[in-house]
Amino acid sequence: MAAPTPPTTQADTPRGFFRRVTDLYVGGFREMTVGRRLWAIIIIKLAIMFLVFKLFFFPDKLATEYDNDADRARAVRTSLISDTP
Repeated sequence: MAAPTPPTTQADTPRGFFRRVTDLYVGGFREMTVGRRLWAIIIIKLAIMFLVFKLFFFPDKLATEYDNDADRARAVRTSLISDTP
């Protein structure tokens, strides 16, 4: 007589690769103490950096050089079609 098999639990069922990876990262972030502060500092620094980059290094040239949307659209079309940059 064969021994009865125990009922399967959720931990016994095979899970997909992406689900296991997600559980790994979610569990890791949930267990963090010092890391949360470090991630907050990193996110704040990135936000400030991108804000500075946007303001100083990527000015809105179309808004300053053209008066209306039709002129801006024409300039973009001409720039895309032309051979020279």
